Amino acid sequence: MTFNLVRNQRTEQIRISPGSILRNMKRIFPLISVGLASIMAQSCEDSTTQAGSSLVEDEVEIVYDSSFSTTGVSDPVTSVHSRTILQLLGRLNAEGYGEFSSDIVCQYMPAANIDTTNTTANDVDSVKLLLLMYKGGFAGDSVVPMGLSVYPLTQQLPTDMESNFNPAGMYDPNPIGSVSYSALLDGSPDRGVDSEGSVYKQIVVDLPRQIGIDLYNLYKRSPQTLSSPKEFAKWFPGLYITTSFGSGRVTRISNNSIQVYYHSTHRIGEGTDNPRDTIIKHVGAYMAVTPEVYTNNNISYKMSPKLSSLANSGKSILVGPLGYDVEFKFPAREILKKYKEQTGELAIVNSLSFSIPAVEVENDYGIAPPPYILMVKKSQKEKFFSALSVNDNMSSFYATYDSNSKKYDFSSMLNYINDIIKRGEVTADDEEFVICPVNVSYYPSASSSDYYSYYYYGYSTASTARISSISPYVTEPVMVQLDFENAKIDFSFSKQTI
Repeated sequence: MTFNLVRNQRTEQIRISPGSILRNMKRIFPLISVGLASIMAQSCEDSTTQAGSSLVEDEVEIVYDSSFSTTGVSDPVTSVHSRTILQLLGRLNAEGYGEFSSDIVCQYMPAANIDTTNTTANDVDSVKLLLLMYKGGFAGDSVVPMGLSVYPLTQQLPTDMESNFNPAGMYDPNPIGSVSYSALLDGSPDRGVDSEGSVYKQIVVDLPRQIGIDLYNLYKRSPQTLSSPKEFAKWFPGLYITTSFGSGRVTRISNNSIQVYYHSTHRIGEGTDNPRDTIIKHVGAYMAVTPEVYTNNNISYKMSPKLSSLANSGKSILVGPLGYDVEFKFPAREILKKYKEQTGELAIVNSLSFSIPAVEVENDYGIAPPPYILMVKKSQKEKFFSALSVNDNMSSFYATYDSNSKKYDFSSMLNYINDIIKRGEVTADDEEFVICPVNVSYYPSASSSDYYSYYYYGYSTASTARISSISPYVTEPVMVQLDFENAKIDFSFSKQTI
């Protein structure tokens, strides 16, 4: 049996030893099995056919073709679905990127139980809003002082918010808390280390004590209200958190909670010569932002002229959270045509992969390429995000940025091309794709440290972690130029001729 290696229509005949044949038998066995069945059937009908000579004359070819090409076009994006557990707060003006700002509207999930043991509403001492950021959880300058202000919402949040949501008219214009902060951790009294060893800082905002008193009284009067987030939102619609002064940093808020500080009084020493009251301090984490309640990043972005001119000149520019997606036409029709021209009935596809070099765009704030990008059929993009889908490797694929090779690799496209070959035709929908930056999160089966490394540092160290969700990238400003001129599409298949 002869094996030929074919590259770009140039055939190279190679010799393969019996050991090599055995090592590669798993891949070519289906072809050979079909061939043998055909030969045996034919030998029963034609006494002049010699099975031995037929086997000698068989040829199995492995064909590699990387002659395909495609081009991308920048497509403006003015809003994205920005509901996420991660919240962006701040603003910056980066040379080469543009002006970016984000503030937050959020509801809160209440604790089902409030501690009332040996306490009254008057035992509430203070209430604080805690916004947690992990080390490195920002884009921009860590030193620049910035301020934030907190306003109470007066209406419940709508369910269809996107990044261009405007909360005007939905909050009391009188702030109930404000604070100035930086992203410096060293020496900060609000610095901490979690159970995984990750360093964090809490931005602490004093809120009115009355919030804690009212919460205590609500629980005593109507505890069932705290068991329903929907009912609780009617009583406490949430907060609007925005930048009050400063520019130069956008902070990733990884945890948003409201804590009530209170005390209880206990009488000790009864029946002795020294009876007295002892006061014990307590902290109750009674409200927090969770995936079950509505949260939104209200994002504003004005692109720099330099960046828009790159896109207008024909460069494929990808900018997030807002800015540009990239649209392109994948050459499925050309791939199918070449496959049909070069194969008969005995053929099997080995692989289809797509890689794109990434060129960092110069800027003065270190704004980097997105850690993940999604390639999805253009007709299905909106449905993909609204349905909270994950990649199916048929109509949607994702790739991780490789900072060493500086490229993105979509390596799991085998199901996509096999489906097209099975149907025997290519539609316009099969070829029209869009690429956009995305967040990727994992099921808890991944290690906790890896879970944190993605959410707080923008990457994952897990090689086998199961993906739980893919959502629009609203973690921080990102941008990259996709070099379609040097993109590589590799297609390979094995065929047998008798």
